[in-house]
Amino acid sequence: MSTPCGVHEPITPANFDKRVDLWHEKIQFTDFAVMDYREAMKKAKKGDLIYCDPPYRHSQSILYGGQQFRLEDLFEEILRCKSKGVYVALSIDGTKKSGDTICDLPIPAGLFEEEIFVNVGRSMLRRFQMEGQTLESEVVSDRLLLTYTL
Repeated sequence: MSTPCGVHEPITPANFDKRVDLWHEKIQFTDFAVMDYREAMKKAKKGDLIYCDPPYRHSQSILYGGQQFRLEDLFEEILRCKSKGVYVALSIDGTKKSGDTICDLPIPAGLFEEEIFVNVGRSMLRRFQMEGQTLESEVVSDRLLLTYTL
């Protein structure tokens, strides 16, 4: 579970217990594997769905080992998946600066069939930077890119 930056109401132990029990039931017949995304994408077969949530270029390039990550390499793997009939959904930078600026990304033409902007509320980075100040004008969106149409 993600933990928000800055002051927030923590989850109660009872609510956390409920969430763990619910997820335990939902994933009891699920296999998890730890591997490089390239290896995982090579294993995907026609009709599979892959959800990608890489480090966001405009806000997380210094987090999560993002320094070595190359978005262009991910796009190449997504193209390979798409060409063999694997569906890919990519969550990535959408808007910044209170939604006024669409994040410039090197998205290859024709790779994605749909682009959906998802309002994610207040900027977590700005919440941290502004230390309790009002964030009314700091609403941002993530971008969901799909290699298929809904």
